[in-house]
Amino acid sequence: MQIDNGDRAGRLMKNSMGAFCLMLVMVLGLVVQTASARSLPDFTDLVKENSAAVVNISTTQARPQNTGNMPFSERQLEQLPEFFQDFFRGPQSPYGQGNPRGQAPITSMGSGFIVSKDGYVLTNNHVVEGADEIIVRLSDRRELPATLVGTDARSDLAVLKINDGEDLPVVRIGQSKDLEPGEWVLAIGSPFGFDYTVTAGIVSAVGRALPTENYVPFIQTDVAINPGNSGGPLFNLDGEVVGINSQIYTRSGGFMGVSFAIPVDEAMNVFQQIRDKGSVARGWLGVLIQEVNRDLAESFGLKRPRGALVAEVMVDSPAEQAGLRAGDIVLEYEGESVELSSDLPPMVGRTPVGESASLEVLREGRRIDLDVVIGKLPEDNDMAGTTPQSSGPSEGPLGMIVEPLPDELKSSLGIDSGVLVTNVSRGPALDAGVRPDDVITELDRRKITSVEEFRAAVADLPEGKAVSMRIVRQGRATYLVMKP
Repeated sequence: MQIDNGDRAGRLMKNSMGAFCLMLVMVLGLVVQTASARSLPDFTDLVKENSAAVVNISTTQARPQNTGNMPFSERQLEQLPEFFQDFFRGPQSPYGQGNPRGQAPITSMGSGFIVSKDGYVLTNNHVVEGADEIIVRLSDRRELPATLVGTDARSDLAVLKINDGEDLPVVRIGQSKDLEPGEWVLAIGSPFGFDYTVTAGIVSAVGRALPTENYVPFIQTDVAINPGNSGGPLFNLDGEVVGINSQIYTRSGGFMGVSFAIPVDEAMNVFQQIRDKGSVARGWLGVLIQEVNRDLAESFGLKRPRGALVAEVMVDSPAEQAGLRAGDIVLEYEGESVELSSDLPPMVGRTPVGESASLEVLREGRRIDLDVVIGKLPEDNDMAGTTPQSSGPSEGPLGMIVEPLPDELKSSLGIDSGVLVTNVSRGPALDAGVRPDDVITELDRRKITSVEEFRAAVADLPEGKAVSMRIVRQGRATYLVMKP
């Protein structure tokens, strides 16, 4: 009997321990789940506090001249989902059969946000471009007419002023320079006309340079942005605006996970200039730059790729007056490191016109300091980019034929010396990307003024080591790298 009772007690204790362990595991699981849930942000308060300062912007263009003024081109329409194609081709649409093109007013939509109690609004330039009438709709459903104060096409920003605006809700402005990849961000806007749509995601990257604009270091996010979100605010978790949603990368006409926002630091600089002066003035150096890749870094004696390589210096530009030369690599600007070539234009653009800035450049293996008085960025895009500064055929081990540079070509290209490439065959030159009609002005950091100097430079090239070659192609200079 005692043995049986002992066995029974043992079994009861074992079962109790098993039940306790099971309960402990369940409790720990709940704790882990609760902790995980708490680690995800709750955006509800942020949305409630900031929605009132976000606005919907609708515009009307009363006199469309051609199909180029339509909200979407036919090709863009074909990329949209079928539902939206049907909507925009409906009988009341400018694309519809019952509404002949060129007669109906064109309407478009976008988003924006209020930055002052008296009614100043920030949005994208492309939202209001060409508009004859602008209506701002608030969260309380008031619709107020607005006046266009000014625009800046380079940064795609526009400043509006709500007529008779008084004691309006405003957003809090943060600092985009503090953003880091991985941070949570939230957008409020009107995609496809659905007012006050909230989408969230993270910062994917900062300082992105896009081919369309080198003076804006875009914030890349994975926040869902679609047509109608343009001009709307991008918030951080503190409820501060850190960016203005501007562009998306898409092959379908809709969101694909890659969105771009204008940093609010850049936007507020533009806003203040437009509000106070009516226009925007950006700093200008007057150089054409290119990225420093691994081979270029080796050829210029850098331990790793970094900096902005100066390919051209514009005549009479601030850079030329400061003594900057083609072949210099800008490593620092005003004490700030230049890691990528795309870092330099925004740094220069933010510098007030007329102020002096310090540069650290690498020249012929030595670091030197230069001071430059920053000029004003020309309105002409071609001028803003750059203008060049700057006895028979010879065939050699590089696999190309060069000839003396004709005087008329010197004049048309704006250069004073070099040799003309007339033929390229298999060899290091072809591998490096040299093409007929290129003009070689520098080889292995030696200036080339004649065919004889070119031959001498080729003879001195180190075997198996990357060397740089500066060429001018169709009026633009660039550096190539080859290994003889």
